[in-house]
Amino acid sequence: MRRLATVLGTLAAAGTMAIALPTTALAADGQLLISPNVVIENPSGCYDAPVFPLILRNNTDEYVLVYDGPHCTGHVLAVVPPGGHTTQEFGSSVFVR
Repeated sequence: MRRLATVLGTLAAAGTMAIALPTTALAADGQLLISPNVVIENPSGCYDAPVFPLILRNNTDEYVLVYDGPHCTGHVLAVVPPGGHTTQEFGSSVFVR
């Protein structure tokens, strides 16, 4: 019975620590380049395009989604892999994790 109580106590403590300890922020490593002159270091989240067409170079280690609406709304027009690039006439915003 003591062994069961010890195991349950250890599991409870581990669960509490997993919930209570802060997690690290997730961001892509590298640069996201949005023409004409927007360079974002270690991007994370949604970014609106400054002009049309949207010209994007993904120099990060994550995939980037291109949306046709502002604030990453609407339809996904393109998925740009790490090291890839795209030009989207109707691209309005991009999302990277």
